[in-house]
Amino acid sequence: MNYKYIGYTRDNTIVKGKIVAPSGEAAAEMLLNAGYHVLNLKESTPFFSLGKISDYFATVDKRDVVMFSRQLSLLLESGTDIITCLELLQSQVSNRTLKRILGEVVGDIRSGSTFSDALSKHPKAFPPIYHRLVSVGEHSGNLEVVLRRAADHIEREAETRQSVKGALVYPAILAVLAIIVVGIMVSFVLPTFTRLYESFDVELPAITQALISISDWTLHYGLVVLIIIAGIIAAGYIYSRTPTGRYQWGKISLTAPLLGHINLLNELSRCSRTIALLFSSGLALPEIMTLIIQSTKNRAMELAYIDVQQYMIAGGGLSGPMSQNKLFLPLMVQMTAVGEQTGSLDKTLTTVAESFETESDYKTKSLVAMITPATTVIMGLVIGFIAVALLSSMYSIFGQVSF
Repeated sequence: MNYKYIGYTRDNTIVKGKIVAPSGEAAAEMLLNAGYHVLNLKESTPFFSLGKISDYFATVDKRDVVMFSRQLSLLLESGTDIITCLELLQSQVSNRTLKRILGEVVGDIRSGSTFSDALSKHPKAFPPIYHRLVSVGEHSGNLEVVLRRAADHIEREAETRQSVKGALVYPAILAVLAIIVVGIMVSFVLPTFTRLYESFDVELPAITQALISISDWTLHYGLVVLIIIAGIIAAGYIYSRTPTGRYQWGKISLTAPLLGHINLLNELSRCSRTIALLFSSGLALPEIMTLIIQSTKNRAMELAYIDVQQYMIAGGGLSGPMSQNKLFLPLMVQMTAVGEQTGSLDKTLTTVAESFETESDYKTKSLVAMITPATTVIMGLVIGFIAVALLSSMYSIFGQVSF
């Protein structure tokens, strides 16, 4: 961090300047070692800077957090103190944002903050669940164990999210290519043939006339249609930023055909794993539900979790309020009830998470296996329609024109 200072030297000369240090205390110590007596020291925060912009858009890859957690766990197990561990890892980290964050964390710890409090200032890299787990590890004395659990949890979540995205990449590319090919044919190829047909002044087959009409309509109104579609998308995006819109979009994403059930399975598996991890670490269920509410990005699920938390605090348990909401699938409700009765909630919900992840993976692969050939068939039908229209028109012209 940058600091502005005003001080004086041994010969009472006033000095002003800037200094870079991880904390205010570190900056004051550096100035004192340089022979300056500090009169005023404050953090320099310019209104506009490239650093602010880069910090706003910068991200920390989940894989970097996983690697950091596991390396820190190993170093702590070897008996190294936390500051030395963090400084060592900071020197080895390749991600510039994470390197900067670790520097600030070290400065906060030197200033008297706990490790978990220092991490809580950087929610983009270390979400609330992570630094809450670290806090539990600090108080229980098994920080290295908690760090490994957190790393495993983040890694599983990232793998689940990546599997869905990766499975849909190929169908998406195929669909985009199909649209581009058809667009080129309608916009450039067909007008050339249309002018050729008009020069012969002959009657064309119905299929060719239909194709020409579609081509003419696209050329005349295609831009208008694109503008309307873009307007609808923009309006939908703006509406989705409102409280009502966020809820409606979240509900649609969980109940839509095909993809909706996959999204619901992934959301519930993440919830089940999080509850299992935090419960086994010793956190109370009301606090666990608070962390889950903070971590979800789906407004419909967020409201469902809030209802569960409120009924649970009122004495309704965890499985009881879940059974009142259709978003919680029967398997999760039943296994949660078993876990509450046997005291093994972490084990039963881990089983639920594994079951949902397996089902989600199967349904995702089935969806891709269905989308890919369907896209290919649709693309083939469109191109075949165009080809048949062009060939039939050529035969018709040869039959009507005498040479």
